[in-house]
Amino acid sequence: MGFQIVLNLLIAFVWMSLHTSWDTPSFVIGYLIGLLLIFALHRFFPQPFYGRKLWAVVKLIVLFFSELVKSSFVVLKHIVSPKLDINPGILTYETDLTSDWELTLLSTLVSLTPGTVLIEVSKEQHLAYIHAIDIRDEQKLSNDIRNTFEKAIKEVTR
Repeated sequence: MGFQIVLNLLIAFVWMSLHTSWDTPSFVIGYLIGLLLIFALHRFFPQPFYGRKLWAVVKLIVLFFSELVKSSFVVLKHIVSPKLDINPGILTYETDLTSDWELTLLSTLVSLTPGTVLIEVSKEQHLAYIHAIDIRDEQKLSNDIRNTFEKAIKEVTR
């Protein structure tokens, strides 16, 4: 994958030098042309096409920001409401993630989302302890984390 990225950057710089225009639009056009060339020739590379991983990273970033906005409004609703109707608690979440990088990314994404904080990760037992400001249904919260963050992390790393 690293070779494909370097090759794509090289194609973009060659495109810029052929057009003698060293500006951002010329680089973007060269990068997109390189992306198309690498996609057309990806069967000749030993690694899979890196555009899929790139797209998975973009989806993970968009997912994080959408969850950030949604949870911010939920926390804001709790703050503004005259009666505090919350059910805080600690959730024991069983994860399928195995590598340190995956677990670190999960803990960062969960902790940066308002209303939740990852307290501890037990790598041997694949358990994560998450404190949430409002736990009505533990199974629903576990499924939400599994179907959003964990699924997107797997797409990026595997």
